[in-house]
Amino acid sequence: MKLYALTTLPLFAVIALAACGGIDGDDAERFGPDGAELESTEQAAVAAAWAPYTAYAVNAEVTYGGVTYRCIQAHTSLPGWEPPIVPALWQPVSGTSSTTTSSSTTSSSTSGAGGSGGSGGSGGGGGSGGSGGSGGSGGGGGGKKVIGYFAEWGVYGRNYHVKNIDTSGSAEKLTHINYAFGNVVGNRCALGDTYADYDKAYSAADSVDGVADTWDAGALRGSFNQLRKLKRKHPHLKVLISLGGWTWSAGFSDAALPANRASFVSSCVDLFIKDPRWAGVFDGIDIDWEYPAACGSTCNQRPEDTQNFTALLAEFRSQLNAARPGLLLTIAAPAGLDKIEKIQVGQIHRHLDFINLMTYDMHGAWERTTNFHSPLYNSGSNPAKALKYSTDEAVTAWLNGGTPASKLVVGVPFYGRGWTGVTNANQGVWQSAAGAAPGTYEAGIEDYKVLKAKGHPGFTHPDTKAFYTFNGTEFWSYDNPASLGVKMRYIKDKALGGAMFWELSGDTANGELVTAVKNGLR
Repeated sequence: MKLYALTTLPLFAVIALAACGGIDGDDAERFGPDGAELESTEQAAVAAAWAPYTAYAVNAEVTYGGVTYRCIQAHTSLPGWEPPIVPALWQPVSGTSSTTTSSSTTSSSTSGAGGSGGSGGSGGGGGSGGSGGSGGSGGGGGGKKVIGYFAEWGVYGRNYHVKNIDTSGSAEKLTHINYAFGNVVGNRCALGDTYADYDKAYSAADSVDGVADTWDAGALRGSFNQLRKLKRKHPHLKVLISLGGWTWSAGFSDAALPANRASFVSSCVDLFIKDPRWAGVFDGIDIDWEYPAACGSTCNQRPEDTQNFTALLAEFRSQLNAARPGLLLTIAAPAGLDKIEKIQVGQIHRHLDFINLMTYDMHGAWERTTNFHSPLYNSGSNPAKALKYSTDEAVTAWLNGGTPASKLVVGVPFYGRGWTGVTNANQGVWQSAAGAAPGTYEAGIEDYKVLKAKGHPGFTHPDTKAFYTFNGTEFWSYDNPASLGVKMRYIKDKALGGAMFWELSGDTANGELVTAVKNGLR
């Protein structure tokens, strides 16, 4: 598919955040059979005005600010997704002077990420047999891994850039950064957003090393260049490209088939490891397939995904070893027992350097009863206890399946999930709710830094060890430094490999949560 980079560049987060509407991969056609760009002045006269909370199909036309736009990705609109600021969804067809397409790559497409707030998790809402070395020296805490996801689209609406990882003090505390996401299209790997990845020019003030990007032929720009600079400043850091996520996992099942597997893996290694344009940026590949042999954002899975997933990881391991010794291979792994049972837990760890458990998104406002979205433990009083959605139950399942403890990395969220219209009883815990609490980018979800600033009364649940806030009507479940400290102690007590989190932009400007993770793992 083509990417359109307009004057105001794409907020690719919107596609990841849209846990709604069937997002397909087809672009609207802009050109007639003679190659001329189609005009739509006749349609402009009848096109309806853009409106939030409206389902738009591909090729639907709207007007906004005197300009007619055509929908290029099916979605349900939300406030803040006006056509001029989300060209990932809308293409102007009249009333504007120009449009430009972004630089082409091996392949490209719009971006998506793990559900809304995380990279999928275990709930309904919503990453050594390997030869890559631990990558755990330097940074981190106590030799444990501290892995943070960096969301490609954060450079737009969130205004979060690679430099923020450094200025927050987080870079020196991390061991690994997972760059989210690369796409899987037509049995090949693809870049998600070429502009954000390697074309966006950073000024000296916004650059990691204080040196502005150039437009010299062959010069690398964008987040890839900033990551290269960050690694030069913090040589202990390892950076992995994460493939798939909640929105972009639909292509894995076909790509993992025996007939496609080797060429698919080769395309990924060629694009992210061998491509000379960003040589040395990536130290490995993180596979975030949501989910093998189970429904994710789509339900195009097949039963043989179970075996094919193992074989796919073996192929990645083989080709990465051949490309360069020491390259890392990891996965973002489910925490729900219904999905874990579809994976050959006792086999896949042989091909992997470590396994990032998505122990979050276990509950959310898609349910009408409040609950904790990343509890450490379950509770006998939990009305949903039969689901066995807790960090400890997920860790236990992976350990019992044969995964070495040192390869298991526990995921924690840097965001919360919330409800509004909550019954004022039991501090809002396990109470009925009217719906999702308002959020900055999507209802029912909010960054830690925003939730902290709300100042709502906070509590820690005695059974689950989960932190939550409740102000009489609004209930939010999220981790704070204290609850993270309890989870880090759990990781140490279990001799696990470390902690992973989704995602960096949710933290405070001074990296409060990253600091809590690092200090807790000492």
